Amino acid sequence: MVLRLPIEATDMAGAEDFFIGAVDQGTASTRFIIYDRHAKPVASHQMEFTQFYPETGWVEQDPLEILQSVRVCMEKALEKATAAGHDDVGAGLRAVGITNQRETTVVWSRSTGHPLFNAVVWMDGRTNDICHRLITQLPGGRNHFAPSCGLPINACLSALKIIWLLENVDTVKDAVDSGDAMFGTIDTWLIWNLTGGCSGGVHVTDCSNAARTMMMDLHTLEWDAAALDALGIPISILPKIISNSETVGVIADGWPLADTPISGCLADQHAAMLGQLCQNGEAKCTYGTGASILLNTGEQIVKSTHGLLTTVAYKLGPEAAADYALEGSIGIAGAAVQWLRDALGVIRTAAEVEAIAELVENSGGVYFVPAFNGLLAPWWRDDARGAFVGITRFTNRGHIARAVLEGICFRVNDVLTSMHKDAEDYGYSEFKTKDGKLLLRVDGSATLNNLLMQIQADLSGSPVVRSADIETSALGAAYAAGLAIGVWTKEQIFASRREKKVTIFSPKLSEENREKRNESWHKAVSRTFDLADLYSE
Repeated sequence: MVLRLPIEATDMAGAEDFFIGAVDQGTASTRFIIYDRHAKPVASHQMEFTQFYPETGWVEQDPLEILQSVRVCMEKALEKATAAGHDDVGAGLRAVGITNQRETTVVWSRSTGHPLFNAVVWMDGRTNDICHRLITQLPGGRNHFAPSCGLPINACLSALKIIWLLENVDTVKDAVDSGDAMFGTIDTWLIWNLTGGCSGGVHVTDCSNAARTMMMDLHTLEWDAAALDALGIPISILPKIISNSETVGVIADGWPLADTPISGCLADQHAAMLGQLCQNGEAKCTYGTGASILLNTGEQIVKSTHGLLTTVAYKLGPEAAADYALEGSIGIAGAAVQWLRDALGVIRTAAEVEAIAELVENSGGVYFVPAFNGLLAPWWRDDARGAFVGITRFTNRGHIARAVLEGICFRVNDVLTSMHKDAEDYGYSEFKTKDGKLLLRVDGSATLNNLLMQIQADLSGSPVVRSADIETSALGAAYAAGLAIGVWTKEQIFASRREKKVTIFSPKLSEENREKRNESWHKAVSRTFDLADLYSE
């Protein structure tokens, strides 16, 4: 059942017109969106960039190509805004916020500004051996750093990628030894270049990106000296940690929007949480290349006992208290649909998957586990590999397409189940819907797939609420930037209901059927364990 509910709009500012820009630098593409004083988008431009796969399980990107994509998207969005009648957008754009793919690691030369290696992408699996080594060597095993950073040792985290670069790339090691190396996630790389690069660029990261490196203490929001010592990573290469909403510098000459403040920065999933206006006890899921579900736990640092991570939700100002979150990350979501298109040729476009999946009433007993590089929360099995289970002579491409969509939703449901248990343990009952389940707010381009959203509601047994604006990561970055320069207040942001409508997908599957399907799903997941050696042969 799909309902469309009106929500009263709130004026975000006074009569004076202004604009806020947001760089949304994702795993597969970059976009720049311009928002008006009501936080409504007036123009945007998006472009994809190259993904490199030098070995099985490895994923790299060119940091310079990413940087150029930001420039092009800024220029094109400004042109589109002008063509749409916003002639004053250049002069009226007050600030820029940045949101970015998390954990992706760049090391570059302080003196030349050139990358010393390609960016090692968050989903890259080359650090599995380093993970196993640390788990064996450290007294706390996989959770050795969790009391401080809230994270288990896992291949996706930035610290492991730095170690790999130090051990395998001589130019990186030499630059670190000589003091010429700088490390950053994509936010840091962009801000340093946008604010001048070698000519005075600001070397910072925000607390949400830092929270995904395995090197930041959640309690102090500073780099953890003990962790750095155990990992062998020098603090000299690390950026300063800042809040999500403060002015860090201005865009340098030679860039579009020169002299405009950069005043907001959040990692993509955290930006989406802010864009969804999630406060204490509210959960959201962003469906992108991967997927991430976060439950805001307010100022309380909650330790999960059900396979989730503890992280920062957002910190809206240098003096503001931080909100924290429980998180479950899923490595493969939209990427599974891209794989159907690019590798198997089952579909011609990503949008076509919905129509193909609707050719059948169900998946015909086929289950797809999207464990291309292992399984993240709540399983934490880097030895798992992707699998179709239950294929028969009856299976056709409709069943395959539907099983892929269901596989994404089952993985989200794995996290929601753990989240529900943790929420129950910590007394979040007042935030649940009438059926006792956490309501899930969703965003990201994949949410345009109505079938995917209905499957998600059916398999989780919880209502799924889709925003009118599905690009909430960019919106969250814009909110943070506008808040920092005072054009909006925190109260205005959280009181606003910018969307005139939301779409609610209500579950239709019976509880008995849901339980049976989840039982079969868990059997399918168990079949994917210990397949890493087979995958590499």
